Amino acid sequence: MMKEDVPRFVHDSSYPDGWEKRQYDDLARVLDAEPENVDVAMLDGVPVGWVCTRVHPEDQRGETHILAVDPAHRRHGIGRALKEHPYRRLREAGLRMVMVETGGDRGHAPARATYEAEGFVRWPVARYFKDLAPQETDDAEA
Repeated sequence: MMKEDVPRFVHDSSYPDGWEKRQYDDLARVLDAEPENVDVAMLDGVPVGWVCTRVHPEDQRGETHILAVDPAHRRHGIGRALKEHPYRRLREAGLRMVMVETGGDRGHAPARATYEAEGFVRWPVARYFKDLAPQETDDAEA
């Protein structure tokens, strides 16, 4: 995530120990809590990526919750291959669609381009944040 692409109070609240630490903690939590939803890509016996796919039958859809590929192995088709197995499972379960969320910041532009190239259609969603910390105003000084 590009720190300068989000309001400072949002970044500081969401990533008090930094974006990478939060990302690793989130990944560990998913791996521990949902191993049955995870598919792993192996290359020469070494994990190089994984995907967590969730099922939402009430909406007739699956969700690519997290897709992670080792940076050293990106741009070699591993992410695309990782998605095919869960997509097949979702189709076999009779689900109608799959969705994925990604960031709107510059750092996620490659992910957005990949999803759009694969036929994903962007759903216009707006997410707003309001800082609830006390703000200094000119009125308070009078």
